[in-house]
Amino acid sequence: MKKIAIIGAGISGLFVANLFKENLNYQVTIYEKNTSIDLDEGYGIQLSTNSIKLLNKIGFNTFENKDRFHPDKIDFYTIKPEKKICDLNISDFNSEDCKYTTLKRSKLVEFLKDRLNDNIIEYDHSIEKIEKNDDQIHLTFNENKKVICDYLIISDGVFSKGKSLISNNEIKSFYNNSIAIRGNISRNKLQNLNENNISLFMGYNFHYVIYPVNKDKENYNFIGILKYQLSTKELENYSLFKEETFIQEIKDKIKNEFSINILEKINNIKCFPVFVSKGYLKPGKNIFFVGDAFFAFPPSFAQGASQSIEGASELFDNIINSKNFFYDNRVAKVKMINNRSKLNQFAFHASNPAVVFFRNIGLRVLTKNKKFLQNYLGKIYKN
Repeated sequence: MKKIAIIGAGISGLFVANLFKENLNYQVTIYEKNTSIDLDEGYGIQLSTNSIKLLNKIGFNTFENKDRFHPDKIDFYTIKPEKKICDLNISDFNSEDCKYTTLKRSKLVEFLKDRLNDNIIEYDHSIEKIEKNDDQIHLTFNENKKVICDYLIISDGVFSKGKSLISNNEIKSFYNNSIAIRGNISRNKLQNLNENNISLFMGYNFHYVIYPVNKDKENYNFIGILKYQLSTKELENYSLFKEETFIQEIKDKIKNEFSINILEKINNIKCFPVFVSKGYLKPGKNIFFVGDAFFAFPPSFAQGASQSIEGASELFDNIINSKNFFYDNRVAKVKMINNRSKLNQFAFHASNPAVVFFRNIGLRVLTKNKKFLQNYLGKIYKN
């Protein structure tokens, strides 16, 4: 029996553990640095059909319908003035069993965690050292806890300590000159939005997205991305982003972007610096990265969670079938999504009036062009 160690109990780590749990040729253990998995209500995520198809393999089709929502379209608006430009029918990519889905991240994590036996997750294990010895991998955690495994899967997020240890801190994530503003809004505080759709608003160096996260559509997720320069000193002070004065500064900066004062309607506002990847690390035989530990995208294509799931599935297939194509296939897909994410952010944040004018015309045409949509979205949504 081969032993698999997974560093990090996020979406990708939990999902790949679910895939391995029915295979008696492998013994899987997840090592999580925290003392528990955070299942607070949190914020929303979007899952395109490529990830729903894979989640259904472990029973997601039985997931509570009340805790998820299937939007029909993406409505594109300008922020100021608030005016609808066009819409894109994302349900065209749906099938009967695989539909574009929005839900709370905590609900998905809870679903993945509950399908695993309690003894699969070892809490309070912070990785300190990774060493290769022939075909085995030796791990050292805090308090000198030792583990030997045959395969190591590193899925500990964008600030991956596992990646830092293997690369000797040479591969790092970079600040994307953007701040993510997250929160939630009650339905009774929203007006003039189609409740069946995702609403995307574009402004000057700023865009935001609103969508429901459950079937009742009582609560909506808010995510805004603001271009924002930070000094090295500010980036090193992560507590800065929790300070009320900093959050108020961000509010003051974006409030003039709105034609209506939506800020007063948003609850639980939090700010996060956006970090992205610029390169890939291939660590060698039997050591793998998945999720944001492998590559973190700009948040403009809503593929972060879906690619965590898709990458974990590809890795599972490579290991059980003794293939060596994981990194080649993953890098090709990641490059495609990263380029689209950058293009989207440029379009969503356009500030030159001429660029905005032609962007809006282009959106009206391209969102109805089936050939373009099959190439731009279909290659991502269909795996």
